[in-house]
Amino acid sequence: MALEMRTRCERCEIADLPMGGPALICSYECTFCESCGRTMDYVCPNCGGELVARPRRLEES
Repeated sequence: MALEMRTRCERCEIADLPMGGPALICSYECTFCESCGRTMDYVCPNCGGELVARPRRLEES
């Protein structure tokens, strides 16, 4: 099962999160931009889990 690569921050809903760009996720795949993650002390507001760097996928050419 592959990660769902969401394209918007779930908190600010403004930040674009391209597949190859930086983003933070928890174990339930809640997805946030770096700025929001830092503001939330890297703790997911939905599940209380740790926010870590989302793996990057190579963009297809």
